[in-house]
Amino acid sequence: MIDLVCGARPNFMKVDPVARQLRGRLRLRLVHTGQHYDHHMSRSFFDQLGLPRPDVNLGVGSASLTTQTALVMQRYEEVAADRALQAVVVVGDVNSTLACALTAVRLGLPVAHVEAGLRSFDRSMPEEVNRVLTDQLSDLLLITSEEARDNLVGEGRPEGSIVMVGNPMIDTLKRLLPRSEEGPLQPPEEPFGLVTLHRPSNVDDRERLSEILSALGLLDDYVIVFPAHPRTLEAVERWGLDGCVPGNVRMSGPMDYLSFINHERKAAFVLTDSGGIQEETSVLGVPCVTIRPNTERPVTLTAGTNVLCPDPSQIPERVRRQLETLSGGPCEIPYWDGRAGARIAAAIVDLVERSQLG
Repeated sequence: MIDLVCGARPNFMKVDPVARQLRGRLRLRLVHTGQHYDHHMSRSFFDQLGLPRPDVNLGVGSASLTTQTALVMQRYEEVAADRALQAVVVVGDVNSTLACALTAVRLGLPVAHVEAGLRSFDRSMPEEVNRVLTDQLSDLLLITSEEARDNLVGEGRPEGSIVMVGNPMIDTLKRLLPRSEEGPLQPPEEPFGLVTLHRPSNVDDRERLSEILSALGLLDDYVIVFPAHPRTLEAVERWGLDGCVPGNVRMSGPMDYLSFINHERKAAFVLTDSGGIQEETSVLGVPCVTIRPNTERPVTLTAGTNVLCPDPSQIPERVRRQLETLSGGPCEIPYWDGRAGARIAAAIVDLVERSQLG
């Protein structure tokens, strides 16, 4: 038996193609740590992706980084002690990723990390710390692009543990894109931009969040659809910024997956601080402006449609430049072909077989 761990909403789209390919090959236990605390949204993602209900739900909920990581470790240890468990698969860079990897290693279980080797080289980001430490703990490092291999080798990881598999999030995108118009929320008929923000550096600083909102108002040729992360909505309310939301901005709560990718593919441009959305827009050929000084996904800058924007005052100019210079065609990135799940499953089966022989 292997555990496939997901903790927050971005993990679901990465876990789904892996679970589909592993069924029938290994006994699989889907572990949801409950790190994502919006239960309604969690259910909608499982329903739309067609994922089965988790076999284990740790129900951790929202907490500080340290408390949440400790709670995941404590609760996962109780279920990971099952003698039938042969390996643990973690994905991405959320707190649950590191917590379950560390717990597995303490129990002597091999760990596979999906999306290994991504680096922003910014240790002020909690996700960067999670990525680096998880990669040091993992026996199998499953990478999405070649620069990840260079990062891992540079950190002393053995080349034999690194396997190029591609991007499982793109598997899910390509599978469900034809169904995206089934989403309950429909895009505006007029030209629009799509915005997502959730990084602490953008939404936990009143002045910076206010500057971003002001910049969105300068994009007044477009309706701005802004399905806001709960963290962002809380910050807007806490600082009384409701009155600073420009008239062209339609701010709401989080959006279900099918509705979101339908908006994403039809948007004139996307503004984000999400790594996954940088990847999706590259494949969709939608101009993307990332409101950050760095990215752990540089392939979206060199082979994709993405550009960085560290200064909120530059948002209107970066958007207009993207619209002028990009043709809007999708990008071809090696191994982002919708078949990453099959390659990941094959590598995990091999890991389990080797660990049994050892």
